Amino acid sequence: MSEVKDLFRICPSCGRRFHIKLVSKKLVEERKDVEEMNRAMISTVPMGYAAGVAPVIPITVEEKVPVTIDVEDFQYSYKCKHCGHAWTELREEDSTV
Repeated sequence: MSEVKDLFRICPSCGRRFHIKLVSKKLVEERKDVEEMNRAMISTVPMGYAAGVAPVIPITVEEKVPVTIDVEDFQYSYKCKHCGHAWTELREEDSTV
């Protein structure tokens, strides 16, 4: 990691705020999940003509569409500037393709 960032977090050891430093961010796992999501489309269908006006009926059509989601698991390493306590946390970041 090229830069070290100060974060507004709370140290689990001393409980102080604003004294947390992100030491590293490491990619642990990367995978693609495919899920089916419902997509709804609204369309109109003409009913027929009555006195020169064509009334329409709204129709909702739903279909299942496969969606690919990129999932990346990161391991964050932190160090408290005040007491020196170091710890790691795992986080998952999702992005839809």
